[in-house]
Amino acid sequence: MVSCRLPLLCGCLSLLLILVYSEESVGIRSAEASDNSQEEKELIEALQEVLEKLKSKRILPLDKKLGWVPSCDAGEQCAVRKGARIGKLCNCPRGTTCNFYILKCL
Repeated sequence: MVSCRLPLLCGCLSLLLILVYSEESVGIRSAEASDNSQEEKELIEALQEVLEKLKSKRILPLDKKLGWVPSCDAGEQCAVRKGARIGKLCNCPRGTTCNFYILKCL
């Protein structure tokens, strides 16, 4: 009789230990998961802020066209001197031209 109870008792104790250990590991995993989820939420928020900033800085389709220069008003600076070269900043309105000596629309 005692020989039957001993293996049964050992089996029950081992099953109990396994259940207790598995509950502790689940608790540890859930704590780690909550820490990771908090970090993930912070990263997602930071990425959304960056995307919103980039969205506001979008280039208009007209600005993308090569050779397209924006228009400027009379008396406004229309070119910039870079050493011996002159770079055009904008197109002057009708009736005026860009004076490359003073770099303004006249």
